[in-house]
Amino acid sequence: MAMNIIPQVLKSGGQEDRGEIARLQYFVGAIAVGDLVKSTLGPKGTDKILQPIGGEGSRRDKTTITNDGATILKSVWLDNPAAKILVDVSKQQDSQCGDGTTGVVVLAAELLRNAEQLIEQKIHPQVVIAGYRLAAKAAREALEKIAFDNSNSEEKMKENLMNVAKTALSSKLLTYEKDQFAKLAVDAILRLKGKPNLDYIQIIKKSGGTLRDSFLEEGFILEKALGVGQHKKIEKCNVLVANTPMDTDKIKIYGARVKVDSFEAVAELENAEREKMKTKVEKIVAHGCNVFINRQLIYNYPEQLFKDAGVTPIEHADFDGTERLAAVLGAEIASTFESPDKTLLVCCDSIEEIMIGESKVIRFTGCKSNEACTIVLRGANLHILDEAERSLHDALAVLSQLVLDTRVVYGGGAAEMAMSDAVDSLARSIGGKKSLAIEAFAKALRQVPTIILDNGGFDSAEIVAKLRAAHHNGESYMGIDIVNGDAGDIRQLGVMEAFKSKLSQLCSASEAAEMIIRVDDIIRCAPRRREGM
Repeated sequence: MAMNIIPQVLKSGGQEDRGEIARLQYFVGAIAVGDLVKSTLGPKGTDKILQPIGGEGSRRDKTTITNDGATILKSVWLDNPAAKILVDVSKQQDSQCGDGTTGVVVLAAELLRNAEQLIEQKIHPQVVIAGYRLAAKAAREALEKIAFDNSNSEEKMKENLMNVAKTALSSKLLTYEKDQFAKLAVDAILRLKGKPNLDYIQIIKKSGGTLRDSFLEEGFILEKALGVGQHKKIEKCNVLVANTPMDTDKIKIYGARVKVDSFEAVAELENAEREKMKTKVEKIVAHGCNVFINRQLIYNYPEQLFKDAGVTPIEHADFDGTERLAAVLGAEIASTFESPDKTLLVCCDSIEEIMIGESKVIRFTGCKSNEACTIVLRGANLHILDEAERSLHDALAVLSQLVLDTRVVYGGGAAEMAMSDAVDSLARSIGGKKSLAIEAFAKALRQVPTIILDNGGFDSAEIVAKLRAAHHNGESYMGIDIVNGDAGDIRQLGVMEAFKSKLSQLCSASEAAEMIIRVDDIIRCAPRRREGM
């Protein structure tokens, strides 16, 4: 008697989900991630409290209050593979552009929501993917068409930078002080002279005061205090920046054992080390500097030698701080001191110790290069300061990319509506089931302004219908007036976004959606068993 035998392919403990069950899992998981963060989208978006599980008083127990999409998704524990794909897309958007981390996830989730409905209507996933590809191409062409560039005019370019910074800050904690912080961000970016290195912009958080008390230091601030007995202000400084060990006044011999037969021999070793350190200090002093800044520690004996020679030492400047300081001074970080003629000394007008809040810091003014800078954030508590830092970092990141690719597009949902109109036009010119997928893509694009309006408590159906009619008539500058809750002229509102950020959102969301739609099988490997079980 013949028996139907199903071969066992997966190792014992492995699992496999196929067909409708697999699709249900990855569609539901990805859509749930979009629903998780979509309430934070737009100027009227709400915040979320992230409470990790940890011991009392531990760092893991620190509560975070934020509406930054990348921060939320990085902090949430997820087990769904499709959901993890959207988290990776958000992280990539954050690293590339800084802003748009929530928008890219929401758009991808809406694309998947519409794709799920089409697949339930027995439309093959490959047909949906083909339609989405055509729609993405049309949307990209429309986005490039409405983008404009004012890099030929320095005044208009700076105005664009201010508008993009204000737009990036509008959905953040800093929205009520966005004019001030947009100016801080633009001034900091312009000091970099076109270099997209955000490491040169230092952000110092000091609790106390209000956000309005935050400022951009024209010189540079190093989070250190001058030593005891040193002058608290030094004029006309010749500075030598170094990264060298200055703590050999105690014996450190690695990988060897030294045997001595008397305390006199120990004293001779210590004296030899002191003489070696004295010679090193003399070589440093011979360079002609009156301020010596070292990345590493400076112990008491060399510090005394520096003081006797009239040199002010600053020890243990943190590595990032030393790199920024070298950039702002135009200095080179020295490690050997045999050739004073080959070591670069730099000048600054003054170095002084000041108080910010309850902390002592060192301020450098009159620096040579002035490429690096310091933004000092003030706020009532650490939660506000942390969120202000995240918000300001997003603005700085998107501005750093805008300096490289100077094209901008109208924000406030105008770009999405323009792309949606172009995709709708394409759908009317293509026959077959692909047109349904193209229409679904256009519908997903319209969901972005719809969600922004819903988060503000406005009538999204009415306003989006107005915007759709306006863009159909060629008014590509029409978008959301979030203050009055109506359609408005974005040119007058000054709501702009970087073209690179918007293009990255479109491409990343469509590619992530296509990747997830392709899946028809989920295989889970068998867990590794412990030995002896």
